[in-house]
Amino acid sequence: MINDAPSLASNQNGSGVGFRRALVIWSIPSLLLLSGCAKELPREQPFASNAELAAIQTSSGGEMTLVTGGQFTMGDSGGAADETPHDVRVDSFYMDRFPISQEIYERVTGKNPSKRKSAKNPVERIQWIDAARFCNTCSEIEALAPCYDVETWNCDFEADGYRLPTEAEWEYASRAGSQSRYFFGDDEAMLPKYAWFKPYSKGRPHAVGKKLPNPWGLHDMLGNVWEWCWDRYGSDYYATSPATDPSGPPSGSGRVLRGASWGHSLSNYLRAAGRDDDTPGDRSVSVGFRPARTLFVC
Repeated sequence: MINDAPSLASNQNGSGVGFRRALVIWSIPSLLLLSGCAKELPREQPFASNAELAAIQTSSGGEMTLVTGGQFTMGDSGGAADETPHDVRVDSFYMDRFPISQEIYERVTGKNPSKRKSAKNPVERIQWIDAARFCNTCSEIEALAPCYDVETWNCDFEADGYRLPTEAEWEYASRAGSQSRYFFGDDEAMLPKYAWFKPYSKGRPHAVGKKLPNPWGLHDMLGNVWEWCWDRYGSDYYATSPATDPSGPPSGSGRVLRGASWGHSLSNYLRAAGRDDDTPGDRSVSVGFRPARTLFVC
């Protein structure tokens, strides 16, 4: 356990599963996240750079990047049976630039469940509910409306607090405007520049942010650790998915995982469209998460 990280938690009141598997520094964009404002209508985001997009610092010590909404083709015609291509439109949202690190997780919760403890490494052995609870705690710290009902764990997407990204948001952000196998193209020989996976990972996770980001400034979207999404998993969900802001089927025993991990040696798992799921109560050494937040405009 990391002992030198001050805890923010003390400030609070109060399926068959496969192994494919602030203090806020206020800026103009962060003011738009205030409650009482409406969700922003999606606008197309250009493929090239995320440098001009606003970033906000969170009280936990993380940094979020604005992902401007738009339309894309979700899935992969050359992928698995559950990856049927279909057009999807997502609203704008904020997303953490990195998976949540162990030092940030411990600062917020006072705990570090990771097997391989290192402050800058992504937190792992995280249950889905752990990730949702972390998001609620961060919301409470910043006097935001928590997204999750702790009795049902349903998500209020109209709340202004932190939450897990939907599977559609995750793939849209990972693709960063591309429609190729990976956000940098189809040449898997380039993967080691962007992702931790075998043999380059040497069988373990690594500090977040050490690989190149995607064009929208997001690091470790491929490899290092799988990332929990909000959605329940459905193998045939893409056939009936809404065209705008899909959030998964209403029921299901598994929750979606995206991005693959340090434990994979096959590049196919690291594709932008690659899907997996796991039971929400599982604690895997290859699973972590990164929060998102809905963008509101007045």
